[in-house]
Amino acid sequence: MNLETLLAALPNLTLHDRRLIERAYNKAQHMHAGQTRKSGDPYFTHCVAVAHILADMKLDAEAIAAALMHDLIEDTDVTYGELVEEFNETIAMLVDGVTKLTQLPMHVSTPDGTQSRDEQKRQRELETFRKMMLMMGDDVRVVLIKLADRLHNMRTLGYMKPEKQIQKARETLEMFAPLANRLGIWQFKWELEDLSFRYLQPDAYRMIARNLDERRADREAYLSQVVDLLKSDMGKNDIDSAVITGRPKHIYSIYKKMVRKDLPFQEIYDVRAVRVIVDTIPQCYLVLGIVHNLWRPIPGQFDDYVASPKDNFYRSLHTAVLDKEGKTVEIQIRTWEMHEHAEYGVAAHWRYKEGKNEDEAFDNRISYLRRLMEFGTESEEDDARTFIDNVKSDVFEDRVYVFTPKGDIVDLPAGATPIDFAYHVHTEIGHRCRGAKIHGKLTSLNYKLKTGDQIDIQTAKKGGPSLDWLNPDLGFVKTNRARSKIRHWFRHQNREKNIAAGRTVLDQVLKRLGLGASTAFDTVAALFGHDHLDDFLAAIGTGDINASQISGRVLDHEQDRHHAQTLLTTPMRPAPDIQIKPTSKSVTGIQVLGSGGFLVNLGRCCSPVAGDPIVGFITRGRGITVHRADCTNVLSTTEPERLIEVGWAHVDDRQCFSVPVEIVAYDREGLVRDIGTTIADERINMSAVNVSTRHDIATFHVTMELQDLGQLTRVLSKISCIPSVVEAHRKHSA
Repeated sequence: MNLETLLAALPNLTLHDRRLIERAYNKAQHMHAGQTRKSGDPYFTHCVAVAHILADMKLDAEAIAAALMHDLIEDTDVTYGELVEEFNETIAMLVDGVTKLTQLPMHVSTPDGTQSRDEQKRQRELETFRKMMLMMGDDVRVVLIKLADRLHNMRTLGYMKPEKQIQKARETLEMFAPLANRLGIWQFKWELEDLSFRYLQPDAYRMIARNLDERRADREAYLSQVVDLLKSDMGKNDIDSAVITGRPKHIYSIYKKMVRKDLPFQEIYDVRAVRVIVDTIPQCYLVLGIVHNLWRPIPGQFDDYVASPKDNFYRSLHTAVLDKEGKTVEIQIRTWEMHEHAEYGVAAHWRYKEGKNEDEAFDNRISYLRRLMEFGTESEEDDARTFIDNVKSDVFEDRVYVFTPKGDIVDLPAGATPIDFAYHVHTEIGHRCRGAKIHGKLTSLNYKLKTGDQIDIQTAKKGGPSLDWLNPDLGFVKTNRARSKIRHWFRHQNREKNIAAGRTVLDQVLKRLGLGASTAFDTVAALFGHDHLDDFLAAIGTGDINASQISGRVLDHEQDRHHAQTLLTTPMRPAPDIQIKPTSKSVTGIQVLGSGGFLVNLGRCCSPVAGDPIVGFITRGRGITVHRADCTNVLSTTEPERLIEVGWAHVDDRQCFSVPVEIVAYDREGLVRDIGTTIADERINMSAVNVSTRHDIATFHVTMELQDLGQLTRVLSKISCIPSVVEAHRKHSA
């Protein structure tokens, strides 16, 4: 690939632009002389290949020149100032921007200095991506060059060591392909996905590729018939200039559909796909009518991305139909301009505007991308990992498309709630959100939004968010953007209020776990590295530490503490004179230290559940009874020699544990229904329910069949949020 081939891909260049690219070509060729790639090829061939990828997308001359020289600052003696002097500031900035995405610190340490080498490596990868996303705020062409660089490296990945292949492929699939999708560059997205998939799952890749190849002849013959029939009817409607082609279905997209629908390749019928490109939007809808007149449309398989574009500005009509033989065909219909934007995304700006900045659609895209990045720069405390978690959830996940009361479209990650919507519209609306209406009907604030929902947020005149919104068990907030705004609000509140709020949350968590009387607040604070209790409570009050994190850390601590105590105070196995009856009703999922095959029962006095710190008690003739480690019967035993160490082994997903729970609430109409619905929504069975009422206070004694402690803390958190419920907690040991 030489200079003439590169320039031939850009036939509309001015004489000034041609000379600019020629000078960049000669500069890069001279400076990379003697350098080689893993394949043995001259390193300069990579620079030309990257430039050619961008030339095929018809980027401007400055971007092509920067692509040719994108490795000069990093791999040669060329400086930023030299590029400014020989070319211009813009080109130097583009080259320097690409370089900054690669030049990272060799060591990123954790606060305690104990980060492993793998963790350091992962942190550098995350920091790379963080910088890439933030660089979009300066000039999106920096990211386009980096994507082209990654695409060519993936095309030549076969020369790398296997472990390097897997690392690069995973990084590409998780970060670069979704980024290409967000920028709307389909050409980059599908190839990056397929190349990554080839190295990450080679067997699955080869299987799909082989099946596609074997069925190619039949598929092409069938699509030829579809195209001929469609052309004939379009001609009758005076649509003669349309281009109709078979649309390639890419390997990774087929694999994802196989996994999502749990189907073998033979049952993935939409590998038959057709694309129709016409001149005008009215023709798009006319062709849609022709298609639906020729074949029967499949219900629920029509998407109008012309009237309601995707969040990356993608526009097209999608439909799926059944022919007379019951075969499925996917059909896309779009104009030429839509096609250019679908294939090249933000890069289409240069195809149409030839480098000018008056393109309103382009400016809208860049403004949109910058808004997505805003939440990553609000706090100096945000590290690379937090930033990437935010980006993955708020930028790369599947989306839902909802409407404001005025009919404006808002896109959010799948699983977003009215609170996420409120914070997306405006921070203050999020802070003062107190309710929401979907299509005019009141709904809960943890309702999962669906595409097509019209949302009206009900706000208070003053006030702020609730700490409960930050509890992941309650499902109030999906987006990290909203979560970041909520935490930011709490950080700026009165410290004494935060301490009081934190104390309330901590007390509630310990009560729900049945540990309120046995676990000191100072002990929990120490588990999170806080020497001063008030600092710890303030961290809870600001939302930096949530109830779910406290539950997990406390339970881990309790298990470790009781494990250590058991090692010091219990024998390693039962005494020889103790006989144990064999039975088929022994509880599974319990491991007895030193031996097995014993009859195991769960103590009814304390009802342990998977995840609880536990200890075994050797009974006379009835095997081993397992108690919670803080059970009063264990703590008061006069025969400590009969205690034995036990632990949770693998617990069958179908196995449940009976756990007594107490719920106290102000009595009202519908209270029993609301509590029952909340428990049922968690797919929890109630084996016993007793309700007593005195002086308008209702007390529920419920025995729930639970799989583990996580399920217990989740359902108790949700019950506590039911209106008029005062508290919900696990009952203490008898």
